[in-house]
Amino acid sequence: MDSAFVDRAWDKWVKGNLGSSGSPLKAAVLINYDPTGPSRLLSTIAEQEGIDLFPVELKQFIDFMRRGNLPTETFVLGSNQYIITSVHENWFAARCLNTTQPAGEGAIVMQTAVYVLVALYDGSIGSASRAMAAADHFASQLGRKNL
Repeated sequence: MDSAFVDRAWDKWVKGNLGSSGSPLKAAVLINYDPTGPSRLLSTIAEQEGIDLFPVELKQFIDFMRRGNLPTETFVLGSNQYIITSVHENWFAARCLNTTQPAGEGAIVMQTAVYVLVALYDGSIGSASRAMAAADHFASQLGRKNL
């Protein structure tokens, strides 16, 4: 794993997609995750911006991913609970069930060979499309490096 590449790519991607008004994302988390590895290997947060997750929350999310029952379960990140709205080959979309935002909140979760990228956004369909494009851009950078 080329962690220096991941750090540089993350920093560049975050600058263009998070934090400023009009950005497609409000937060993102990059998690080391190998679904084929032994369960004793712990997944860790490689990078995060706009959200502070803790190991207990990460374990619950990784357990959710390992179970693979995406359309039938909900998952929790931070203080929000999400329900899956669409599942695709290497990514899924989810909507927040307990949002206080009038337009709603959502998450795009993309899996690469050794990472899971969680991109969080505020809004509805248009915002989801922009969040998907932003997440896909970063995931494709990792894919070119086979990460």
